[in-house]
Amino acid sequence: MSPRILITPRSLTQAPSPDLEPLEKAGYELVYAPAGKTPTEGDLLKLVPGCVGWLAGVEPISERVLRSATELKVISRNGTGVDNVRVDLAQQLGITVLRAKAANARGVAELTICLALASLRHLPSLHLTLKKGQWKPMRGREIRDRQFGLVGCGAIGRLVAQMVAGLGAQVRAFDPYPDTSFQPSENFAWRPFDAVLASAEILSLHCPPSPGGRPMIDLEALNQIRTGCCLINTARASLVDEDSIIEALDAGKLSTYATDVFRTEPPDLASPLLRHDRVIVSPHIGGFTDESVQRATQKAVQNLISALAC
Repeated sequence: MSPRILITPRSLTQAPSPDLEPLEKAGYELVYAPAGKTPTEGDLLKLVPGCVGWLAGVEPISERVLRSATELKVISRNGTGVDNVRVDLAQQLGITVLRAKAANARGVAELTICLALASLRHLPSLHLTLKKGQWKPMRGREIRDRQFGLVGCGAIGRLVAQMVAGLGAQVRAFDPYPDTSFQPSENFAWRPFDAVLASAEILSLHCPPSPGGRPMIDLEALNQIRTGCCLINTARASLVDEDSIIEALDAGKLSTYATDVFRTEPPDLASPLLRHDRVIVSPHIGGFTDESVQRATQKAVQNLISALAC
């Protein structure tokens, strides 16, 4: 019997991908999760036993699932985040966890720009009112000369910085480990976290979760920002305190909150955040482009082949 590899990302289960062919050519049997949906814990408990490799998506990988994977050697993410995996437990169990670093950076960066421009021009609200037959123009703002704050300036943040600087925005970036050789434009400068908060008219998050899971953007942080700021989150839902976001929106401190990420995915439709008329949402599509999926899949496949060959 051929060694088995589990395939769970939605983008790879809803239709066959030629990017998985190197795994089959290397002698592995591919086992697919239910097509086009995020697998449940029950699905994973049925599928993962007997698999030596796992090409994983954003689905939560619980302790029960990891302990049931007695033959598993490698989990290879088709993205950069691993907060859906108990990495410490995986290591204790002898399972290597690998990432497709920077594979989806351009897709996420472009979505960030899209959300920033949509926020400045009130585009979702205008779209909905006009679809309802209501002609209600709203004055927007241009991005040129706006103070664009970046929290996190890794692979994604650097691309965002280059794009918005090219549009004429004044980019101010914070990163706990700044690469000061990165100076894409005269419109770009490194700043401390508090200085980025205080100056930003648009604030975009591109960093991993805080240690201990404490929100980075809480009531204290929101009190520091400029009134009317647009907040963009294409990173992690745990970076923000949702109750504080609602409070800041209702008080006019935040003009808009635009997010591609949620604590539970899909989110509860009754969530006050989801129902707020100045919250712009998308269903975790930052890296869900043809190009990003292909890059991430190819990298994840190569990671699996290399790791399993050792």
